[in-house]
Amino acid sequence: MSKNTTFGSKFGLIAATVGSAVGLGNVWRFPSLAQENGGGAFLLVYICCIFILGIPVMLAEFSLGRAGGSDAVGSFKNLTPNKKWWIAGCFGLLASYLILMFYMVVAGWTVEYLWGSISGSLYEGISSQAVTDGTFFTGKMQEMILSNNAPLLWTFVMIVINLVILLKGVKKGIEKISNILMPLLFLILLIFCAVSLSLPNASEGLKFFLMPDFSKITTDVIVAALGQAFFSLSLGMGILVTYSSYFPKDTKMVRTSITITILDFSVSVLMGFIIFPAVVSFGINGSESVAGMTLVFVTLPEIFSQMAGTQLWSVLFFLLLSVAALTSTISISEVAIAFAHDRFNISRKKACYIVLLPMFVFSTVCSLSLCGYDMLQVAGMPLFDALDKFTSNMILPVSAFLICIYVGWVLPKNFLKNELTNNGTFRSLATPVVLFLIKFICPVLVALIFFGNFT
Repeated sequence: MSKNTTFGSKFGLIAATVGSAVGLGNVWRFPSLAQENGGGAFLLVYICCIFILGIPVMLAEFSLGRAGGSDAVGSFKNLTPNKKWWIAGCFGLLASYLILMFYMVVAGWTVEYLWGSISGSLYEGISSQAVTDGTFFTGKMQEMILSNNAPLLWTFVMIVINLVILLKGVKKGIEKISNILMPLLFLILLIFCAVSLSLPNASEGLKFFLMPDFSKITTDVIVAALGQAFFSLSLGMGILVTYSSYFPKDTKMVRTSITITILDFSVSVLMGFIIFPAVVSFGINGSESVAGMTLVFVTLPEIFSQMAGTQLWSVLFFLLLSVAALTSTISISEVAIAFAHDRFNISRKKACYIVLLPMFVFSTVCSLSLCGYDMLQVAGMPLFDALDKFTSNMILPVSAFLICIYVGWVLPKNFLKNELTNNGTFRSLATPVVLFLIKFICPVLVALIFFGNFT
C-alpha cells in the first residue's frame, strides 16, 4: 500500500514536491498574468498572496496527508472515520482527473514544439515580413496544434512517458525522475536568464516587471494573484495531500513548505526575467502577443527567430517547457493512482493502467474539441476550455475551502500544532499564525477566488 511508502531522501522529497507544484502555471501562466495585470503591481500582490494563502493551505494539506497516511480521500477517512468528510477529498480527486484530461494535451503540444525545434520544422518557410507582423508563428500554432492529427500523437507520447515513470513507483519512478528533471529545469532557466538580461534595453523590461505601479492594484488584480498563487502551488488538487502521505514522520513541514514555495516562486520570477527583457528588446507588442497560449507558442518562437542560434534557444526552451509539463502530469496522475491503489486494494501496476489508459480517449476528445466540432462544445466553448474553467473556477476553490474548514474547525484543536511541531519535538513560532490564517483568513480568500471568477 502507498501508505507504507516514503520518499528516500530529503532532496528527493523536495525535488518531487517542487516538481508537483512547478509546471505550466509558472512557465506559461504567470508571465501572461503579470503582463495583463500591471507587471510589478501583480508581482507584489502575488508575493503577499503566497504568504497569506499559499503557505498556510499547503501546510494544511501537508498535515492532512502525513497524518492521514493515505490518498486524497483515504486521509480524511483515516482521521475522521465516522464522518462524511471524505467527500471533501473527492473534490480534489475529481479536479485532478479532469485537469489531467486537458493538461495532457497541452503537455503534448510542448513535446511537439520541442520536436519541431530539434528538426527545424518550426522555422521552415520563415520570412522577415511574416515575423514582423506576427502572422508566421500564429499560422504555425494553428498548423501544429489546432488543425491536424499531430497533437494526438504527441499527447499519446506524453501519456506513455507518464505511464513508464509511474509504473516504477514513488522512489524509483517519481522521486528518481524528479531528482534529474528539477535541477535540469533550473539550469535551463538560469541559462536563459543570463542571455535575456544581456539583451539591449533589458532594464526596461525588468522595470515593468519589478517596479510596482500601485495605481494598477485593483480587485481584479488581487483575484488574479490569488488564483495564480492557488494554481501555481497545486492547492486543492489532492496532489499535496497525496505527496505528503509519502513524507517521513520526522519531516519538518514548515521548513519544507517554505523551501518548496521559494523554489516554486523562483521559477515564476526567473520566467519574468526571461520574458519581459526579451519582449522589450525585440519590440514585441505585449498587449497583443504576451497573452495566454500565444506567449509560449507564438511570442517566444518569434523572439528566438531574431536571435543568433535560433534552433539552440528554441530547443532549450521547449525542453524546459516539456520538463515542467512532465513533472506536473506525473503529480496530477499520482492523485488518482494512489486513490485506486489504496481504496480498491489493487496493485500499483493495475492502478496506473486504470488511471492512464482512459486518457488516450479523454485527451483525444479534449484535443478534437479545439477543432470546432459542435458535438464537443460545452456552454458555447470547446470541452478543453470548459474543463479548464470548471476546475479552476469552481472545483479547486471548493476543495481548498473544505480543507481549511476541516483542518481549522473539525479536527482537534491541537492537530495542526502536533503536525507542525512533530508532536512537540521542537517549537514552531509559525503554528498559531498558520492556524489563525487557516481558520479565519484563507476560507475568505478562497471564497473571493470562487466568486471573483464569476464577476
